[in-house]
Amino acid sequence: MKHFLKNRPKTPSGRESSSSGMKWKVIVSLFILSFGSFVGMFFYYGFDPGLLASLSFYQNLANPSVRIVRIQEGLRKEEIADIMAQKLNWDEKTKLEFVNAHLALNSPNLEGRYFPKTYLIQKDEDPLGVTAVMLREFSKENGKVKKILEKPKEVVSHLVNAGGYIFSPVLFDEIDRTSLSTSGEYAITDTIQQMIEKGNDINMVESKSMWMDAVHSWDFLKANAVILEGYSKKLSGKIESGATIKGDVVVGENTVVHAGCYIVGPVVIGNNCSIGPNAVILPSTAIGDNTSIDSSVEIHNSIIMNDVRIGSGTYISNSIIGANNNIGPHFSTEVGRDLMIEMKGILHHAEMLGTVIGDDNNIANRVLIKAGKIISNNCNLEAGITVHKDIPPDSIVV
Repeated sequence: MKHFLKNRPKTPSGRESSSSGMKWKVIVSLFILSFGSFVGMFFYYGFDPGLLASLSFYQNLANPSVRIVRIQEGLRKEEIADIMAQKLNWDEKTKLEFVNAHLALNSPNLEGRYFPKTYLIQKDEDPLGVTAVMLREFSKENGKVKKILEKPKEVVSHLVNAGGYIFSPVLFDEIDRTSLSTSGEYAITDTIQQMIEKGNDINMVESKSMWMDAVHSWDFLKANAVILEGYSKKLSGKIESGATIKGDVVVGENTVVHAGCYIVGPVVIGNNCSIGPNAVILPSTAIGDNTSIDSSVEIHNSIIMNDVRIGSGTYISNSIIGANNNIGPHFSTEVGRDLMIEMKGILHHAEMLGTVIGDDNNIANRVLIKAGKIISNNCNLEAGITVHKDIPPDSIVV
């Protein structure tokens, strides 16, 4: 038998080949098992897939001094401290240092700012170091825009898109691939959302400054009133004897406020203007440069742009007057509340409005504009008319 086995011929697929094949099967099986375990661990801990391309990630995993700490969403900082104590062998004193880290960092209470994710933390990391790591992650992730919701029916966030953007040129290619909105226009928010869904990082900067929504031209009246509240009294021009100035009023250089004028701030009047005599300018009014306002004019809560001439006996309230307008004597605006103004077939609400007048118009004497009616650019309105409807550009109204 020994002789038989010894002299038995070997085939190409004999025992040696079978043994080699078995070794490869074992190696492949171990690799698959290891890889499967790695993938399972990766998704169990919720690691960022981008870490797969990071060499330091694998080095940290292999480091026996590094602990994997998973922080789930919704945990209070005391609960996070318990998890850290278990993973990093903290005692009660060290846990308390973590809970009170905001005192050492001279920051407000950090509740809610510990970003939920899986962290790789050195086992001897102190509480302040752990806090710093988590706060950095919060700042990084909190600056990313995940979704833009237009007019949500329920409150989903206390952040508002203020509408100021800085983009790279890649945006313009994305605009070409953006579909028209339901209103038939290209919406920049649709483009941004499209970029987010494609995996682009869209970052935001949170501001604590005041923000006001200015969609329509008349929204600037409210914004103007708020901005004027920030001005202090400064009279650089000439105030004639007999003129009354009350409150925070700014009068620009080379501007003359004639006798008998009555101005109550907050009001800003630009440079090279002539006001009055006997004009009344009431709060929340801004008047641009090179503007003349004749006698017995009353203006309230309005914006008057540059290079405007307003005739005597005029009454303007809650209105915006564009640049380079000639307005004749006894012009007046009606003021309405809760108006619905139609633009391009869509109704828009105005809380309170007189009129909005564009640039380069000539308006003769004794013209009355009904509340909420809008005059475009480069129009001529003859004397004695009442404007009952919006006036399109380059119109002549007799």
